[in-house]
Amino acid sequence: MKRLLIAAGGGGDAITAAMVHAALYGPDTPALVLTYAWERLVVDPVPGPRGAADFTGVLTPVPGLHLVTPQAAPKAPAGSLLPRLAAHLRPALGLLDPYGGTLGLARQIETAARWCGADRIDLVDVGGDIVARGDEPTLRSPLGDALALAACAATGIPTTVYVAGPGLDNEVPLPVLMPRLGEPALTLAPEDTDGVLAVFDWHPSEAGAVLVAAARGVRGVCGTRDAPRPLVLDDSARQVHRLTCAEALRLNPLAGALDRCSGLEAAEEASYEVCGFSEIARERRRAATAPAVPRPPAEPGTLLARFGRWERSRLAEGLDYVTTRRITEELALTPLEADGLYRSLRAEAPPRRVPPLWRLADVRGT
Repeated sequence: MKRLLIAAGGGGDAITAAMVHAALYGPDTPALVLTYAWERLVVDPVPGPRGAADFTGVLTPVPGLHLVTPQAAPKAPAGSLLPRLAAHLRPALGLLDPYGGTLGLARQIETAARWCGADRIDLVDVGGDIVARGDEPTLRSPLGDALALAACAATGIPTTVYVAGPGLDNEVPLPVLMPRLGEPALTLAPEDTDGVLAVFDWHPSEAGAVLVAAARGVRGVCGTRDAPRPLVLDDSARQVHRLTCAEALRLNPLAGALDRCSGLEAAEEASYEVCGFSEIARERRRAATAPAVPRPPAEPGTLLARFGRWERSRLAEGLDYVTTRRITEELALTPLEADGLYRSLRAEAPPRRVPPLWRLADVRGT
């Protein structure tokens, strides 16, 4: 028997699901995490999610269930970090393919539950957009979460929804979010992060990184990319809230609108109706404007000077810490530049790296 967990939005939610699993059942309890291959354009330049046909090397232990292993690989030009995650996370990883809509996802989840011998599901979201109403002005990526929630409900299998690190995805403002969540059910401890900490040396998830930092006792103000406000790392940032599937459905109109959805295009239409936008359409627009030819890397001295100017501006904003992704994207670093800059920062004393975040220059301690 394996525990069955669903990562509501993919990416950072898969990492968070591994942490929640460790906190609930112990890290060595057998488990399967089903997750989307729906990753940021910095990882996958092709807009939208990837399906099973977009990978080589996945395992199919039973029809309808696709396991991602370290030997799997995305087919070019697509990209995916799931095979690398599969090599690092203790739970096994399975692929959620949303192209069949809610009904297709429900069939995949039912198949996984039978294969695992699981009589219930844990649906895990980092941040809280799984209980978004759809009209929040800061909402960016509600569709994957809503599809996962609607699909779990469609299976009829008892499902518990866990929201970890409320507000850490900067999608639903905390004053709006907290009344929807109620009291915390558990608090992540440092040991719950042991199995995922090293992942953030290469994985770009910001909400997951900030959750890990909070669980490990880092306190202060952290800046993430493209966010309306910085995040405060306090005890509430490492808490996990528990809802029933019915409670989450009542809070999420988009999930309700996806009840009998049979395809991803129909799901997009529902997102337009409820939220006024489609995140897949946004990805298409961003992909169309991405630079086609990378520029030559900057010299190390020039790069450090540019980082220094950027850092002073972030200190003026009142930040104590920043994520790797914010540094990389705001400085528009190439992979070679990023590798060189982070090696230089790691060599500084006192240490700049406060795993998995970066400490700005005049902060002392963690």
